[in-house]
Order: sequence, then C-alpha cells, then structure tokens
Amino acid sequence: MIRTDGSVERQAIAAAAVTVVLWASAFVFIRSAGHDFSPGALALGRLLAASITLVTVLVIRGEGLPPRAAWPGIVISGVLWFGVYMVALNWGERNVDAGTAAMVVGIGPVLIAVLGGLVLREGFPARLMVGLVVSFAGTIVVGLSTSDGGGAAVLGVVLCLLAAIVWAASTIAQKPALASASALQVVTFGSVIGTVACLPFSWQLVTEAADAPLSSTLSLVYLGVFPTALAFTTWAYALARTTAGKMGVTTYAVPALVVFMSWIALDEVPGALTIVGGFLCLAGVAVTRSRPRVTPSVDPETVEPAPR
Repeated sequence: MIRTDGSVERQAIAAAAVTVVLWASAFVFIRSAGHDFSPGALALGRLLAASITLVTVLVIRGEGLPPRAAWPGIVISGVLWFGVYMVALNWGERNVDAGTAAMVVGIGPVLIAVLGGLVLREGFPARLMVGLVVSFAGTIVVGLSTSDGGGAAVLGVVLCLLAAIVWAASTIAQKPALASASALQVVTFGSVIGTVACLPFSWQLVTEAADAPLSSTLSLVYLGVFPTALAFTTWAYALARTTAGKMGVTTYAVPALVVFMSWIALDEVPGALTIVGGFLCLAGVAVTRSRPRVTPSVDPETVEPAPR
C-alpha cells in the first residue's frame, strides 16, 4: 500500500488534474483530425509528434536510458497503450456513437482498480470502491444521454472493449517500471516503442497528410504534444505517487469535462441528464480522493489527571 504525505499527495492530484484536462481536450481534437486521417495514420502521426517532443526534453534534461528493471513495463505499455490502444480507440469510434464508446471504454478504471488490488496488492479500500461505483454510474448516464439511439456495430464495441482492456493492463505493467525509472523515461521510450509498432501505417499517414487541411494537421500535432507527451508524463508522475486504482477512478472526470468542452468549442449544448451524469463522475472522483477523518492520538503522559 502506498503511503504519501500531504505534499506528495497534492503533487499527485495536480499532475492527475493536468492529465484529465488534456485527455478530455483530446476528444475535441480527435474529432477534428479524424475527418482527414484514418485510425492508424492518426495514431502514428500523434505518436511521432509525441516522441519528437519527449526525446528532445529527455536530452535537454540529460536523462539517459532507463534501468534494465524498467524495460519490461516500458515495452508492454509502449506496444499496448501507445500502439494498440490508440489505433483501437480511433477505429472503434468510427463504428459506434460517442455514448456507446464512452460506456464501453468506461470499464477501464474498473479493470484498473481490480487488477491493482489483485496484481499490485493495493487492496480494495471502501472509499475507492464507493467512488468507483458512483463514477461508473455517472459514465453510464453520460453515455446514455449522448447516445444517438442507433444500433452499435459489433466491431466498434469489440474495439472499444479492447481499448479498455489494453489501457488497464498497460497501467498495471507501467506501475512497477516507475519504481526504477523516471516518469519521463517511461513515457518517452514507451512512446518511441509505440511509434515503431505503428510504422505499418506510414504510407497512409504520408498520403493523408498531403491532402489534409492545415487545421487537421495542427490538431494531430496538438494531440501528440499535449494529450500524449505532456499528459502521459503527468499520468506516470502521479501513478508513481499514488495507487493505480485511484488514478483509474480519477479519469472518470474526463466525460464530464468532454461535455463541457464540447459545449464551448463545438456548441453542443448538454442535456439535463448529461449534466447529472457529469456531476456523478466528479463526485465519485472526489470520494476516492477524500481522506478519512483521523482522530488525533493523545499521549497519556501529557494529560493532566482529572480533579478528585
């Protein structure tokens, strides 16, 4: 069980908040770039931009290769999370509506909490479980409220389910790597490995980039620099300082933020049910991040005897 003092806990919360906001913004930019880039090309372009950014920062900071003990987790998360996850999610969202995709991918934090308890022996704290249930309910409400009511394609559901499973497995694999390597090292080399895994989509990226408008290309670059390079690093930083279960539940704030950002950027006014679901998502995160009240212990030797 990870124990952190107040300062470290606040740093982890701040890093997690950056991750959540940037990951939420990714949905808006994926919609923009997705009109002109296929799932594999979008994933490769995003990872190229991320890898160039991360390697540059790594060199400037003077950090070298991660220790040998960290490589298994880096390779697994690099291939699965940076590679398979991004392609599967991009592809899945082409076959199902946003609401269905949100509900299917929303099982990811559940799997992270369960695997964290079983594999990493983080246990199943009551507050984590309560927050998990509340946030998961909120995700379902948001998904139902934004669903277009059409029948979801089986392929799209399977791909989104694959993305959720890969995300959970990658988080559990990444956690031990962070014990011996820095967040920047883990994310940088994971991104590079993911880029290599996506190289089969190179020709698609080249041909589609030649025809894509500047706005879509800039959206692709944004996805690589901010929701990937920066947000994955702040995720790893926070993951190294808290439990995998808490980090997973924190991402339930993403649907609520996506609704708000879509409202501002795309003029998509959320319905009452969507707002209720968003508040449930945030409430669940608040529960997991709250601290139980601790009754201060009293030293018997410092207590004056009661008058007789």
